[in-house]
Amino acid sequence: MSQAAPTSTSGRTSFALWSKLLIAVVICGVGGIFYPQWGPPALAWWRKTVKPVVAQGKAARVAAGDHDEHDGHDHTGHDHAGHDHSAHKDDHDHDHPGHSEADSLEMSEQARKNIGLKVAKVELTRFTKTVSVPAMIAERPGRSTVLVTAPMTGIITRIHAIDGDAVEPGRKLFDLRLTHEELVQSQVELLQTVEQLEVTSREIKRIGQLTENGGLAGKQLLERQYDKQKLDAVLRSKREALLLHGLTAEQIEAIVERRELLKELSVVAPAWADEARPTDRATPYQVQSLNVSPGQHVNAGDTLVTLVDHAELYVQGEAFERDVPLVQRAADSGAPLTASLESEEGRSETITGLQILYLATKVDPGTRTLDFFVTLPNEVQRDATLSDGRRYFAWKFRPGQRVQLQVPVATWEQRLVLPVEAVAQDGVESYVFAPNGDHFDRRAVHVEYRDSQWVVIANDGSLAPGELVAISSAQQLQLALKNKSGGAIDPHAGHNH
Repeated sequence: MSQAAPTSTSGRTSFALWSKLLIAVVICGVGGIFYPQWGPPALAWWRKTVKPVVAQGKAARVAAGDHDEHDGHDHTGHDHAGHDHSAHKDDHDHDHPGHSEADSLEMSEQARKNIGLKVAKVELTRFTKTVSVPAMIAERPGRSTVLVTAPMTGIITRIHAIDGDAVEPGRKLFDLRLTHEELVQSQVELLQTVEQLEVTSREIKRIGQLTENGGLAGKQLLERQYDKQKLDAVLRSKREALLLHGLTAEQIEAIVERRELLKELSVVAPAWADEARPTDRATPYQVQSLNVSPGQHVNAGDTLVTLVDHAELYVQGEAFERDVPLVQRAADSGAPLTASLESEEGRSETITGLQILYLATKVDPGTRTLDFFVTLPNEVQRDATLSDGRRYFAWKFRPGQRVQLQVPVATWEQRLVLPVEAVAQDGVESYVFAPNGDHFDRRAVHVEYRDSQWVVIANDGSLAPGELVAISSAQQLQLALKNKSGGAIDPHAGHNH
């Protein structure tokens, strides 16, 4: 005999509940798209209509005897049935002597290597407060760049230097076949004057012998001597004209001795642009750019090649108006400046002991900054001589590199100074990490001053001189400590109270 199943009050309530929930989801989804018009009314309807139904359905299930997954758990005071909370307490009680688990982080040797953690003693030292000024490495006007030009009109027959080549003063750079009409004419006139002078000299010698024997009067001898003086003057002027055309004294002497016109000319590297530099230094010019090709016709004054001398450069700082008095004070006192530039792996390289050479005479109207210049001695990074005898080298500093100049402002004595990587920031708090066995303890400190490189810690007892601290990766340690405290597995996870 079959018996009809009783209708469950909780079943009907659940069906009504889920129907309304489905309608609410659809309405909320549509309302989210048109939130400015429909969002607020939908939320109000949810609170007024759906929320009481949810509470009513939950109460109905409890009344009907339906229990959730927490049956068997005593929620009074969060004491869950079947869970021994004393065990959890023991598992998480890792406090070590001398530090609290909330401010301590365990670090394995491998983890230290992964983040490049370094430890050092903190000591009282002298610290110079500085102002950071943007700057750029620049060439020295009139010294770093030398343009070699064609001394006269001609055709390039051979090029002896190539891009990047190192060239000493006096080294041959180009061979030039001369086509300059004025130069040819000057050589012709030089040879004619030399021939006339030789004829006059022989005539003077012959007349002198006759005069001694009484055959001729001394007046003729005197006239020939006057003619020789005139020819000597013409010869000197012709030589000077050829020197102005770019010929050397040796080339002019070769024309006179051989009685031949100079058909080709060699263009050589000039003397050092900076006369104060020694001529026997190890760093010659570098060929920066070649502007001609073999067979090319050039006129007198055309640039053939650009040579550079980067043995010494400038750091061109751009001081804002508020920093100009500080820069002027540093220049007057001769205080040393420090330059920082990016190096390998994003780390900063520091150059110390720099001196301000001079300040610009006016403020740039566009940027409202005042330029000042600091002398920067350069260093050779690579120097190689190939099998063909050509030499190539590379400088460490190059024009155009961006740097930061640290201009000294004030000096503090007896301060605890750490690298900026040694102090972690968390809101308004600053922390350092001190090693304690296999752990690193977090210590709150008072920061008196911070710049892009250094942090000055107050000597107030929070950190004592001679203590060991992590001088790198402090921010990573802080993040790891926060993740540890906020990301641990909750033993109550999954339980709805």
